[in-house]
Amino acid sequence: MKWFSIKGIAEEIKKIRWPKKDEMVKDTMTALVFMALFAGFFALCDLVVVMIMKVIGIGG
Repeated sequence: MKWFSIKGIAEEIKKIRWPKKDEMVKDTMTALVFMALFAGFFALCDLVVVMIMKVIGIGG
């Protein structure tokens, strides 16, 4: 367990590559688009279920 020491931890920290600004913007936009698509999907599913419940007389 060489990494389980101050020296090993410092070496691992040096290996970290932080994302550039354009990578962060791209990844953030990708996440926001997927969240919007999933929100739309679940809203559509909810709408369909409510319509079915109204047709069979369960909903109000």
